[in-house]
Amino acid sequence: MATDIKTVLAITKALADENRLRALHALTQGELCSANLMKVLELAPSTVSKHMSVLRQANLVQVRRDGRWTYYRLPGRKADKQVKQVIAWVKASVSPTDRARSDNRRVRSVLGRNRKRPAAVYRAADTA
Repeated sequence: MATDIKTVLAITKALADENRLRALHALTQGELCSANLMKVLELAPSTVSKHMSVLRQANLVQVRRDGRWTYYRLPGRKADKQVKQVIAWVKASVSPTDRARSDNRRVRSVLGRNRKRPAAVYRAADTA
């Protein structure tokens, strides 16, 4: 499928903010709920919500709701080739930074022992 200009603009807009890059990078470690993202990014709920909305519009994250909780993750195997390339580029570009290492520590801290449960839910949904 050919990429149209609106898709390119949505992706470039999504990548044009440090906090959105940090959020994408944090999600490389697994699914996170909005409360976890607030702790990792150290941002207010409304700010996290806005950033995640921009990422969702660019198809760079997927969302699921469980009651009043909202969970975010990176797209699975069925994602467009361009989306996969963008995520790989973000991961490679952001990973070596001090900020990413600090965020990774926060992600591990907030996830604690419940880390595998959400990933298993999405693995099952991704194969469907």
